[in-house]
Amino acid sequence: MSTDRTYDVVAVREFAVPIEEVWRAWSDPGHVQQWWGPTGFTGIRADLDFQVGGTSLVGMRAPAEFGGQDLYNTWTYHRIERPKLIEFDLRFTDGEGATIDSPPGVPSAVRHVVTFAAVHDALTSMTITEYGYAGEHARDLSKAGLDQCLDKMETLLLKTD
Repeated sequence: MSTDRTYDVVAVREFAVPIEEVWRAWSDPGHVQQWWGPTGFTGIRADLDFQVGGTSLVGMRAPAEFGGQDLYNTWTYHRIERPKLIEFDLRFTDGEGATIDSPPGVPSAVRHVVTFAAVHDALTSMTITEYGYAGEHARDLSKAGLDQCLDKMETLLLKTD
């Protein structure tokens, strides 16, 4: 019996906005800071180097009931095809971007593939796949957090100016 099995997260969302607006949610620091982090967490940093080979540093603050600590990740980009695809590795880091230990069951680099498709002019489908979790529990926790981030993204995208 192999112990090398991994588990992936897949999330699909449709947003009632044009594809460029959904793309901007990933490429604009002000937007990322508003949706990054689960419900109750506050985005505190989004230093984006949004280019192939670039590394972004994003941070969130946990609510008091979860300890109130600051949590950071880097996103190192491997492919960017505007407005169709973003591929990056997420790592857990300190506030300076130095890699720290990942939570149990989470790989040191979580590969993410984000795809975008215009269903029509004002409807965009986005699929996020995260690869390589060591167990179902880590995968399920990540999926729950991702779903909450996407709820925040949807709220951001549907705000009227």
